[in-house]
Amino acid sequence: MSYKGFVSHSRVSKEDQEFYDLKNKAAEYYRSNGVPQKIESVLNEMFWQKPDDIYGYLANYFSRLSCTSVISKITGRQVFDGRGLTAVQSEVHCIIRNEEKMVCSAVMGDPCDGMAESGEAVSNIDQQHLSNTTALKWIREHLSPMLQGFNPTDQNSVDKILRDFFMARYLEHKDNLNREKEEELSDETVPEAPPQATPTLAPAKDKKGGDKGKKGNSTEKLLPPAEPPEPRLPGATAVAVVSLVVAKTAAGLLGAPLYRHITSLRVLQAQNEMHLPVPMITILSCGKNSVGKLNLLEEVILMPSLSQRVREVIGMGLELQCEMRRVLNGSAYKAGPIGVSDEGALQVGFEHPEQALDLVTEACANLALPLGSDLHLAINCAAHGLMDYSRGKYEVMSGCHKSPDELVDMYEGLINKYPAIKSLIDPFRKEDVDQWERLASVIGQTCCLIADAAFNLCPRWSDAKPLPPGVTGVINRLHNDMTISDLIQSIAEQKDAETMLAAGCGDTSIVDLAVGSGVSFLKLGGLRGGQRMDKYNRLMAIEEELEQEGNLGAREKKQLLSDLSEAFNSGSGCESVTISTK
Repeated sequence: MSYKGFVSHSRVSKEDQEFYDLKNKAAEYYRSNGVPQKIESVLNEMFWQKPDDIYGYLANYFSRLSCTSVISKITGRQVFDGRGLTAVQSEVHCIIRNEEKMVCSAVMGDPCDGMAESGEAVSNIDQQHLSNTTALKWIREHLSPMLQGFNPTDQNSVDKILRDFFMARYLEHKDNLNREKEEELSDETVPEAPPQATPTLAPAKDKKGGDKGKKGNSTEKLLPPAEPPEPRLPGATAVAVVSLVVAKTAAGLLGAPLYRHITSLRVLQAQNEMHLPVPMITILSCGKNSVGKLNLLEEVILMPSLSQRVREVIGMGLELQCEMRRVLNGSAYKAGPIGVSDEGALQVGFEHPEQALDLVTEACANLALPLGSDLHLAINCAAHGLMDYSRGKYEVMSGCHKSPDELVDMYEGLINKYPAIKSLIDPFRKEDVDQWERLASVIGQTCCLIADAAFNLCPRWSDAKPLPPGVTGVINRLHNDMTISDLIQSIAEQKDAETMLAAGCGDTSIVDLAVGSGVSFLKLGGLRGGQRMDKYNRLMAIEEELEQEGNLGAREKKQLLSDLSEAFNSGSGCESVTISTK
């Protein structure tokens, strides 16, 4: 009896000892992590506050103490954008409180601004499919493993990984191209030169002479050939879309709007007051894609003053478009069918530029809109798409060709007749250096020159190219191979002038980028189309949010766009007009 009791007592004591040791280990584990103190603290706080949702209060308290969320994987898929074209969607998954969750997504497709605005074809289907397929492969096989474990709030480190990866892919691509060229040269006997690579001679002036005030010149002027476009590497979309989705993920994890997060990346000190960019609205399109003879006015853009609110500007633009439709339905204008351009503006076929500008002027007068004072116009000429290289002239209207010098006189006449025009975008090709300089000297006191296609932001591996002379503004774009850090840096480099950002075919994130980066103007296109109106609605929502918070500051008046000519004459620098997801 006693022996059995001893055995039983010995066995129980061993189990008690193991349990005692286990309790000590657990207590030490919780003590070392501060769990008892934190539980005591939250229980005391909760007792005094007595929240309705006890467990919700506890969940919120402990969620703030959880480990920093890190990227677990990045996925990608092919989707369709608002134009029905394929685009790349990327999603970021993070480890959040020991669970993997999809946090955010972003979409980016091929450019719908710039070249597409001027009627030139976007990448063909095969190229677009190759680019998207390559981008998805990069995301799945390379970028996702490389960024695994990264804190999404560390945007600079993420963007550096993306830049280094893309540079390596570019060098590989360059080596492959050089190897292919060497093989082609070894196989070819007489290589053919591309037709556009040879300089084109401008035809001799007719008997009536040359430009006004100049005597006829019998020598033919050499027309500079078009520069070859900068090569874009297939798959580059992966760089921009991953950079964007990481920024959106960071904002979501921090519980802050994206524009606030972008501001924190740009400004080290926290700031409450924000300044909204002024929306630029495309109200009319009479370019090459319109049914009329007129090619020159690719976009007629409404530019309000800095003091007007976003909702007020949008309402003004909608009223103006309705009034222009009403006027066009009358008998005063012999215009072609009224349509809607890819940029969401009224697309009308006219014979001469005066007809389009008269229409805008009349519609503004009917609505008592202050055109010329609080409202101005910018004209996107998109002249790079109008050059007829066989003639060496711009086809400003079907069958009507103008030499670069003749086009200077034409612009001067239009600006004198319509003083509300304060900006010309791409009035020439970037190669027509003399005409840029001459036009700036002629109209520089009343109108500024902005380069869009004439300014190509070179890839980071290329040397920067000089802007055409006389340019007081440029349009930068969020290229597919550009990170968010690159965009912020590009905008920050333009210190002493107004800056602009124009949205492309992506989601509404571009509006937050514009607000967060501190630009002065935002070009969103016309007032038609779901994706485009979503961007306008997002801008209105940000304005209302900042107003309710009392953080909406007055827009800084560095200098009005109408006075940019003074900046050019005083040499204060170049305006940055930053644009679109590309």
